[in-house]
Amino acid sequence: MKTMTIAALFLAMAGTASAQAETVTLKIAHFLPSTSNAQANIIEPWCEQLRQESNDRIKCQLYPSMQLGGTPAKLADMARNGVADIVWTAPAYSAGKFPRVEALELPFVLPYGGKAGNEIIWKFYEQYAKDDFKGYKVLVVHGDGGMSLHTRGKAVQTLADLKGLKLRASSRTAAKTVESLDATPVSMPPAQMTEAISKGVVDGALAAWEVVPATKLDEVTQYHSVTPAGQPAFGYTVLAMLMNQRKFDSLPADLQAIIERNSGKALSERFATAWDKASDAAYAATPAAGLVSIDANAYSQMQASAAGAVQQWIKEANEKGLDGNALVQDVRSLSGLAQ
Repeated sequence: MKTMTIAALFLAMAGTASAQAETVTLKIAHFLPSTSNAQANIIEPWCEQLRQESNDRIKCQLYPSMQLGGTPAKLADMARNGVADIVWTAPAYSAGKFPRVEALELPFVLPYGGKAGNEIIWKFYEQYAKDDFKGYKVLVVHGDGGMSLHTRGKAVQTLADLKGLKLRASSRTAAKTVESLDATPVSMPPAQMTEAISKGVVDGALAAWEVVPATKLDEVTQYHSVTPAGQPAFGYTVLAMLMNQRKFDSLPADLQAIIERNSGKALSERFATAWDKASDAAYAATPAAGLVSIDANAYSQMQASAAGAVQQWIKEANEKGLDGNALVQDVRSLSGLAQ
């Protein structure tokens, strides 16, 4: 009996050692090129941090530009179904599947800036939106730093200037914002945006400064309209890194701890730093003649016009069983805009 007990103990110890020595390669998919800010300055350094802290037991295999197949709209499903272990995506690409975080993309509710915006977005996720992500291990939810209006051939200074313009919109919520401002929304992937503007298919885009250099948006637009200093941006695109929950649960506890330690608020701050650096550089490189600061009166008119889009979203959220008005007020409260 004593011999059997000792043998069992050795087997248990061997099993524990084997689990601790396990090496895992995480398949990470996203929709941008390998040279993008997201991969080069965030995802790759994050993976390197995991590798170092795990003594080479966590490795990453990256699949940029949808190399695992499908479209950006399918990325969230790819993580849920295990086609990829981790995806970086915009929840809005999967229309209707993440309804609570749509409140963060409504017009004029979040400030410009990766740091300021991400702090609010992460708090909102933790307090109000976790139910959107059941079935996922959420590594981070963050934002694009806030969108401005980039136009070709015509500067947008007033609400009247927007009438009749065709503008690329990144999501369903952004499209409603564009529509509420008397312009016509046109949906298309980021990769098609610059060519569409150059060919006159659209007159401009509602887009974050961070994407300007990567998409060469500055080469096809001459005017860049921003909201008054200290005022919320036209809108936001919410982004997220989502992990297959079963994959995370299958990892040894020490590897789980390493991923946890480098995710959440820490990863949100990593995105904010890289986003702000890229945004500031793009803004600084823009000729002063092309920068348009919308005055307070015109801004108020735009806010009033966009209120219809907010009310429509509240109505649709209520029809889904959510408290749309409460979610909007929650965002505004976190932004210091409580009404």
